[in-house]
Amino acid sequence: MTEPAKELRGLEGVATSGRPPAPTRAQRLATEAADAAEVRRWQDHPDVVALRVERVRSQVDRLCWAGIVLGLAFTMANVQWFAAAGSVPWSLPWLAAWLLDPTVSLVLLAILRAEQMTARYQVHTGRWVRTAKWLALGATYAMNTWASFAAGSLSGVVLHSVPPLIVFAAAEAITDLRDKLTEAVKVAFTDAADHTEPAVERPEVHEPTSSPVRHEPRRTTSARRKLFADYLADARAAWSAGVVITPAWIREVTGCSRGLSSRLAGALTAELKATTPEGGASHEL
Repeated sequence: MTEPAKELRGLEGVATSGRPPAPTRAQRLATEAADAAEVRRWQDHPDVVALRVERVRSQVDRLCWAGIVLGLAFTMANVQWFAAAGSVPWSLPWLAAWLLDPTVSLVLLAILRAEQMTARYQVHTGRWVRTAKWLALGATYAMNTWASFAAGSLSGVVLHSVPPLIVFAAAEAITDLRDKLTEAVKVAFTDAADHTEPAVERPEVHEPTSSPVRHEPRRTTSARRKLFADYLADARAAWSAGVVITPAWIREVTGCSRGLSSRLAGALTAELKATTPEGGASHEL
């Protein structure tokens, strides 16, 4: 049987069986490449990045809160023993001594919970908040290690210093971690906005005329992409004294995207602070 006859017979077999021919290796690689490109495109999408960061943020919060609560629970018995000062067990002073550590711990937990929300939106708290947090942590450390320092027990000092210091470090680190995670989401949105910012085209003006219409070829002008400096110049021109610089205001006066507005607000605020040291501009995020 000749080669053309064999090929014809093979095609007839495929047609009668109803199955398409098996894809070649090149076709399979092309399909895998297209799938990989689609997956990579969605992995870099700002919403996917934000969701991934939110999951990491939740894990960080749970782990840090677990460590802080366990550390404060460990210090409770030492603080009660310090406050009881040798009182008879189950007497009124002995029972009241158990209230000292929860009083300090609840204030500390309230401050950390508030900082959890402010750090999410990168709103910085005042000096009194940090002072109250350090005072609560310092009081917990002093009451835990007082007896060990008085007895001159180095091992006791180390043992009772580790939990309060870990709580102190975690309380400071968790705020910075939330702030950086929020910054990661903003960077993802800003990068996406820089790559997908639509080009700004000048609208064509059609003037009516009574003369006979002459059909001339339309001139096509290449659209220039609006850069970050152009948006910043528009915002700078629209700003006046007393205007609060927010991402919403930036979007209103420049028409930029949501991801780019936060970056523009920060740049304009830094620029105005550099030119007006007395702080003529106010910035809210």
